[in-house]
Parts: sequence; structure tokens; C-alpha cells
Amino acid sequence: MNGSCLNFDSPIRDAISRIRFAPVSNNLLISSWDSTLRLFDVDECELRFEASNGGPALLDCCFESESVALTANSDGSVIRYDMGVGSSKAIGNHEDLATCIEYSEEKRQIISASWDKKVKFWDPRSTSSLGCLSSLGMGVESMSLSGLSLMIAHKSSVHLYDLRYLDKSVEAKEYFMDIHIKCVRTNSELEGFIAGSIDGRVALKHVGQSKPDEGYAFRCHPKDKSGKQHLVAVNDIAFNPSIRGVVVTGDNEGYATIWDVIKRRRLVEFPRVPNSVASLACNHGGQLLAIASSYTYQEANEREEHPQIFMHHLDAERIESISASGSRRT
Repeated sequence: MNGSCLNFDSPIRDAISRIRFAPVSNNLLISSWDSTLRLFDVDECELRFEASNGGPALLDCCFESESVALTANSDGSVIRYDMGVGSSKAIGNHEDLATCIEYSEEKRQIISASWDKKVKFWDPRSTSSLGCLSSLGMGVESMSLSGLSLMIAHKSSVHLYDLRYLDKSVEAKEYFMDIHIKCVRTNSELEGFIAGSIDGRVALKHVGQSKPDEGYAFRCHPKDKSGKQHLVAVNDIAFNPSIRGVVVTGDNEGYATIWDVIKRRRLVEFPRVPNSVASLACNHGGQLLAIASSYTYQEANEREEHPQIFMHHLDAERIESISASGSRRT
């Protein structure tokens, strides 16, 4: 599971906000505070696409398809990029920072969230809004989509929406967590979601009918020698799509860790990266893990080393054998 650093001809000049692997290829999408969207071919070690809007920071990104990408930006704009022809267009705007972006393949809709306390739905073929959730009461800190289940997190609560019924009702199932949520990620196989907190805790919540109330929480780091807890923000969580129940967490101290959340066991802790772990991504087959090392503008004492992306090859058989025998460091 040794890692390597991706090399860019033109360096990333400001903090990385999000990285995501493409649906079926090993192309990695990178959004950053330097107003630039990049597409990197991991197999060929080549930059395939680069576009700068010359203005707002890109706060989130996602794929609509292998050749089309979307960004949520600090000026509230939602931008769609056709990377095949090198063009881009504005889909719409929020009244404050656009913090999160997702694309629903099932509904063929773009979903954006903002500090303006709204979640908006867009038709990618036009610039018209298809609807809006405006009863949230506060800005959206994190959003995740799995199939038709949309998770929206702010402060200590997670709202679950079913995209099939948004035109009939905006009622949502609300789950109150004993943590201040930094990121939320969904997974249909677990019938629930995982939330990472600003104080180093991770909470798993089952929401399916088979396990409606079960769940648990754990700390990513043990107590130090003085007996104090490590209050380090969990910035991102990524599911491994090839091994059920295996997730990776990334924190503000620069550690990425693999966990088996079903067996409640830490499996592997990767070597510390130079900066905070700003974002994580597993490819579609679960063989690759990308770790974005970057400052995140969260803490005054954050290290401001040059943003980098580290790539690790994951061996499913080895991970499963470690899970069966116990945890270890790599």
C-alpha cells in the first residue's frame, strides 16, 4: 500500500477543496481555491483538462459523466464543464457561497447546496431551476448522495430526503447526532450514513428498516500520554466500493486511516502527509485511494506546505486479511 505523489506540470497554487474519481475510469477530478478545475489521468500520469474561471474559489466538484464535470463556487455560482470540448457554462447561482455539488444519475439533475440555507435542483441542459429546498434554517456544511437518498448535514443534524418525493413534500427524516458534523457520506449497502466531526469522532447511523436505530461512534485517535483526547477535525470519509463496510477517514493532522466499520476495527493507518487531509477518493473498483494533502483554512496553526495528491494502491485481499487478524500500520 505504498504511496506515490502525483506530479503536475503546473502546480496547484492554493488549497485543494475536493477530489473525486470518475465513474468508470481512473481520471481524478480536482477542485481548488486557485479557481482552477483539473482532470488528471492517473493511469497515464497526465493532466487531461485544466480550466480556470479567473475569479471565485471552487469549493466542491463532481462528475456528471466521464467527460462532464460540475463545480460549486465561492461566489454562489454553479458551473458545468464539458471537458471533451473544453467549454463551460453557468447553470445557476446561490445568494451565498455554494458549498456542495452532486449529480443524480437517476433523476438527471444537478443538486447544489449553499450557505444561503437552500438546496437547489437544476436541469443540466438549461439554466433553469427545477426546485428548491428552502426550509433548512441554516447553511449546508456537507451533502452526500447515494442513489435516490440525499443527505444534508449542518451543525449536529443530518436530514435525509428521498429524491422521488421532493415535488410532493419537503418533509425529511432528521437525525440528531452527538457531534458537530464536518462531513457526511452515504452508502446504500450499510443502509445509513457516516458523519465525521470537528473533534475527531466518527458516527455510523443505520437508517434502513432492518436496523432503524442501531449505530455507534468512535474516535479516530486514542488519548495522548497526558490523557487528553485529540480534538482533530475529520475532513473527509470515503467508502471502498469493493469491500463492504470498509471506509477511509482523513483528518486535519494529515492522517488517513482505513476502518472496518462493521467489525469496529482500525485496519491501516497511512504515513502522515505534509498537510491536512483535505479530501479522499477511492476509484470505482476500490483499487486506488487518492489523498489530497492541503491546508484547509480551518486552523491558524495549519501547516502551509504546497498542496499535493498522494496515490495508494489498495489490495482487497490484504485488507480483508488484516481485518480478520487485527489492525496495523503501513
